[in-house]
Amino acid sequence: MTHDAKGGKPMGHYHEVSAEIGAPYRELRELVPDVIAGYAALHRAAMGDGALPSLHKELIALAIAVTRECDGCIASHARGAVRRGATRAQVAETIGVAILMNGGPGTVFGPRALAAFDEFSTDAAEGGAPAR
Repeated sequence: MTHDAKGGKPMGHYHEVSAEIGAPYRELRELVPDVIAGYAALHRAAMGDGALPSLHKELIALAIAVTRECDGCIASHARGAVRRGATRAQVAETIGVAILMNGGPGTVFGPRALAAFDEFSTDAAEGGAPAR
Protein backbone atom coordinates (compact mmCIF):
# COMPACT_ATOMS: atom_id res chain seq x y z
CA MET A 1 0.00 0.00 0.00
CA THR A 2 1.25 3.47 -0.87
CA HIS A 3 1.29 6.26 1.70
CA ASP A 4 0.86 9.99 1.30
CA ALA A 5 3.82 12.32 0.66
CA LYS A 6 4.39 12.66 4.40
CA GLY A 7 4.65 8.87 4.75
CA GLY A 8 1.66 8.70 7.06
CA LYS A 9 -1.88 8.10 5.87
CA PRO A 10 -2.34 5.24 3.38
CA MET A 11 -3.46 6.49 -0.01
CA GLY A 12 -6.67 5.21 -1.54
CA HIS A 13 -6.83 3.61 -4.96
CA TYR A 14 -7.53 6.82 -6.87
CA HIS A 15 -4.66 8.64 -5.16
CA GLU A 16 -2.47 5.74 -6.29
CA VAL A 17 -3.85 6.02 -9.84
CA SER A 18 -2.99 9.74 -9.85
CA ALA A 19 0.49 9.10 -8.48
CA GLU A 20 1.12 6.28 -10.96
CA ILE A 21 0.24 8.51 -13.90
CA GLY A 22 2.29 11.48 -12.64
CA ALA A 23 5.85 10.49 -13.53
CA PRO A 24 5.11 9.20 -17.05
CA TYR A 25 3.01 12.31 -17.70
CA ARG A 26 5.86 14.61 -16.64
CA GLU A 27 8.25 12.66 -18.88
CA LEU A 28 5.91 12.95 -21.85
CA ARG A 29 5.46 16.66 -21.15
CA GLU A 30 9.24 17.08 -21.48
CA LEU A 31 9.23 15.21 -24.81
CA VAL A 32 6.21 16.94 -26.39
CA PRO A 33 5.79 20.20 -24.47
CA ASP A 34 3.77 21.95 -27.17
CA VAL A 35 1.22 19.13 -27.31
CA ILE A 36 0.80 19.08 -23.53
CA ALA A 37 0.61 22.90 -23.39
CA GLY A 38 -2.01 22.86 -26.13
CA TYR A 39 -4.05 20.25 -24.28
CA ALA A 40 -3.77 22.27 -21.05
CA ALA A 41 -5.03 25.37 -22.87
CA LEU A 42 -7.92 23.38 -24.33
CA HIS A 43 -8.74 22.04 -20.86
CA ARG A 44 -8.81 25.56 -19.36
CA ALA A 45 -10.98 26.85 -22.21
CA ALA A 46 -13.44 23.96 -22.05
CA MET A 47 -13.72 23.61 -18.27
CA GLY A 48 -13.99 27.24 -17.16
CA ASP A 49 -17.23 28.88 -16.17
CA GLY A 50 -19.36 29.94 -19.10
CA ALA A 51 -22.96 29.26 -20.05
CA LEU A 52 -22.45 26.12 -17.96
CA PRO A 53 -20.75 26.46 -14.58
CA SER A 54 -17.46 24.59 -14.18
CA LEU A 55 -19.12 22.25 -11.64
CA HIS A 56 -21.55 21.02 -14.29
CA LYS A 57 -18.70 20.56 -16.72
CA GLU A 58 -16.80 18.43 -14.18
CA LEU A 59 -19.87 16.27 -13.69
CA ILE A 60 -20.21 15.85 -17.47
CA ALA A 61 -16.52 14.95 -17.67
CA LEU A 62 -16.96 12.44 -14.84
CA ALA A 63 -19.83 10.78 -16.71
CA ILE A 64 -17.67 10.60 -19.83
CA ALA A 65 -14.82 9.12 -17.76
CA VAL A 66 -17.20 6.36 -16.64
CA THR A 67 -18.26 5.85 -20.27
CA ARG A 68 -14.66 5.63 -21.45
CA GLU A 69 -13.79 3.28 -18.54
CA CYS A 70 -10.76 5.45 -17.72
CA ASP A 71 -9.56 5.27 -14.11
CA GLY A 72 -7.14 8.18 -14.60
CA CYS A 73 -9.98 10.30 -15.99
CA ILE A 74 -12.23 9.24 -13.12
CA ALA A 75 -9.57 10.29 -10.60
CA SER A 76 -9.05 13.64 -12.31
CA HIS A 77 -12.71 14.57 -12.64
CA ALA A 78 -13.78 13.18 -9.25
CA ARG A 79 -11.08 15.42 -7.74
CA GLY A 80 -12.31 18.31 -9.90
CA ALA A 81 -15.89 17.73 -8.76
CA VAL A 82 -14.78 17.86 -5.12
CA ARG A 83 -12.82 21.06 -5.74
CA ARG A 84 -15.85 22.67 -7.35
CA GLY A 85 -18.15 21.76 -4.46
CA ALA A 86 -20.13 18.85 -5.90
CA THR A 87 -22.26 16.93 -3.46
CA ARG A 88 -22.29 13.17 -3.25
CA ALA A 89 -25.92 13.23 -4.43
CA GLN A 90 -24.95 15.23 -7.55
CA VAL A 91 -22.17 12.76 -8.32
CA ALA A 92 -24.52 9.81 -7.78
CA GLU A 93 -27.11 11.28 -10.18
CA THR A 94 -24.37 11.94 -12.73
CA ILE A 95 -23.32 8.30 -12.43
CA GLY A 96 -26.96 7.28 -12.84
CA VAL A 97 -27.06 9.01 -16.21
CA ALA A 98 -23.78 7.34 -17.19
CA ILE A 99 -25.27 3.96 -16.29
CA LEU A 100 -28.39 4.73 -18.32
CA MET A 101 -26.30 5.55 -21.37
CA ASN A 102 -23.78 2.71 -20.94
CA GLY A 103 -25.67 -0.23 -19.48
CA GLY A 104 -23.56 -2.91 -17.80
CA PRO A 105 -20.14 -1.21 -18.07
CA GLY A 106 -21.62 1.82 -16.35
CA THR A 107 -22.51 -0.35 -13.37
CA VAL A 108 -18.82 -1.29 -13.05
CA PHE A 109 -17.17 2.08 -13.60
CA GLY A 110 -19.95 4.14 -11.97
CA PRO A 111 -19.20 2.78 -8.50
CA ARG A 112 -15.52 3.42 -9.18
CA ALA A 113 -16.33 7.07 -9.87
CA LEU A 114 -18.29 7.33 -6.61
CA ALA A 115 -15.40 5.72 -4.70
CA ALA A 116 -12.99 8.23 -6.23
CA PHE A 117 -15.27 11.13 -5.29
CA ASP A 118 -15.53 9.80 -1.73
CA GLU A 119 -11.76 9.38 -1.51
CA PHE A 120 -11.04 12.96 -2.58
CA SER A 121 -13.94 14.30 -0.47
CA THR A 122 -12.38 12.72 2.61
CA ASP A 123 -9.18 14.65 1.91
CA ALA A 124 -11.09 17.90 1.56
CA ALA A 125 -13.07 17.23 4.75
CA GLU A 126 -9.81 16.56 6.62
CA GLY A 127 -8.48 19.92 5.47
CA GLY A 128 -5.97 18.54 3.01
CA ALA A 129 -5.90 19.45 -0.62
CA PRO A 130 -6.71 16.53 -2.90
CA ALA A 131 -3.54 15.12 -4.45
CA ARG A 132 -2.72 16.53 -7.89
